[in-house]
Amino acid sequence: MSERTHPFRRDRWSSTEWTRRRVLGIGGTLGLATAGGLALASTMAHRPASTGNQLRSAVPLPEPYTVPLPIPPVLKPVSTSGGTDRYEITQRETTAEILPGIRTKLWTYNGVFPGPTIDSRRGRPATVTHRNELPVPTVVHLHGGRTPAASDGYPTDLVLPHDWPTPAAHDHQPPNQSHSHSHSQQHQHAGAHSMADPRAVTSRGTRDYTFPLDQRATMLWYHDHRMDFTAPAVWRGLAGLHIVRDDTEDALGLPRGERELPLMIADRAFAADGSLTYPSLDPSLRDRPGVKGPYAAGVLGDVVLVNGAPWPIHEVDAVRYRLRLLNASNARHYEFQAVTDDGRRLDLVQVGADQGLLAAPVTHTTLPVAPAERYDVVIDFAGLPTGSRVRLINRLGTGRTREVMAFRIARRARDESHIPKRLSDDLPTWRRSEATAVRDFAFRAGEKEHGRSWVIGGRTFDPARTDVRTRLGAVEVWRFVADVHHPVHLHLVGFRVLSRGGRAPLPHDAGLKDTISLRPGESAEIITRFDGYRGRYLFHCHNAEHEDMGMMANLEIT
Repeated sequence: MSERTHPFRRDRWSSTEWTRRRVLGIGGTLGLATAGGLALASTMAHRPASTGNQLRSAVPLPEPYTVPLPIPPVLKPVSTSGGTDRYEITQRETTAEILPGIRTKLWTYNGVFPGPTIDSRRGRPATVTHRNELPVPTVVHLHGGRTPAASDGYPTDLVLPHDWPTPAAHDHQPPNQSHSHSHSQQHQHAGAHSMADPRAVTSRGTRDYTFPLDQRATMLWYHDHRMDFTAPAVWRGLAGLHIVRDDTEDALGLPRGERELPLMIADRAFAADGSLTYPSLDPSLRDRPGVKGPYAAGVLGDVVLVNGAPWPIHEVDAVRYRLRLLNASNARHYEFQAVTDDGRRLDLVQVGADQGLLAAPVTHTTLPVAPAERYDVVIDFAGLPTGSRVRLINRLGTGRTREVMAFRIARRARDESHIPKRLSDDLPTWRRSEATAVRDFAFRAGEKEHGRSWVIGGRTFDPARTDVRTRLGAVEVWRFVADVHHPVHLHLVGFRVLSRGGRAPLPHDAGLKDTISLRPGESAEIITRFDGYRGRYLFHCHNAEHEDMGMMANLEIT
């Protein structure tokens, strides 16, 4: 890992000097940054709206705002005894009607896309037994969860299909597992490109994931995290929501029930036969990872799905609604705006971030959301005429990708909800003076033996290598610089954004986050405390194609 660690220095560089030193310190290698065909100089000059290449659907697409918005089903526990909620999810292939009148093959959790929502209470553990009936290995990661390492979904801790070839290794029984497992140093994922990982723990058929959920109330999401094949697996449907609630949030009076809408937003593209099209080098996802060259910077679709429906519409009362927004796209960035048909812009009042409630509301008229980010916003439809329409648009899109979803004002109704001026008093207040280390990381395009890659600090991911080692409870400042768009995600912990380019954070950086969106040529600084659990975790780019092509690193908490 090309990083620099040193005790925190009290003298601060100026914004100009900080940026100059960070960029020069990376050296000329940033000039390589063009897996998407962009040199750094032009990237910084033009600030493109996206990093990646768009697929074109070969099937007739519906007109926007003609399909009703589905709401993912809430999963019921199979047991609630002993203070733990226990769930069962089967990963299986199915066909469903995503586009009207067309059947599409999907990989799903429990046969639905998105997967079923798990609704939990803070501090009440949940154990989810996942059964893999898909044709390839899988891994489950609860994104944003404060989770022990054994259940965090490390990319080589695979759940193998029952008929998958047995690795040439001895049997190993991981903690809290009662079924058959094998521990492999050579078969961490399918194919000849697998890397040795002596610490990997694989399961055959099923695996139990235990989530303590001792964390702030927020909306998390779970998705496949298999090494080298995360992007196509999530594209095929392996994603779902997990909401954590607590008494403090319940008492605020925010919109709830049918007026709280979880919205998983993701782009896709469709082949002529209705199947999902994706430019995998190996469509079986068994042997050769990666995508075709033009899509190495990221795969974008031309159909925007919300909860699995194309450009849906939802009937609402003329009252406040709480929108729980997740960008579950592989690589597409959005900049949301709520607009009436007569051109009026409605406020999006942010009440929460990735890791829960803000200290106080922040009002936006436009809201940028990068892959894996979550934003908790309230929109007020009061005063709008019955029958009128509000569109949620994407200002970064063109053509149909500018449209996202719409709300039809169906009726007037009583509204007892409100937005308190003070939302939360439990946000961490880490100080720079507490930091025991400052680390620098460059996220950029690179080269490896077999072609293009994406690297952190000049290195592609190696599961057998420890990149960062820190102590449980340590406070650290991390500084990032990017060549193109990189949404950077830290497992286990939340963080506060300290600065962008040496300047103050942006309004949408408020609160406790676990993913930060770096724009082309941008630097940023975060602070966090590595508490919770010891063990091996990840930090990585959440552009899923970048992640699969090496843009991950290991974090060891001791």
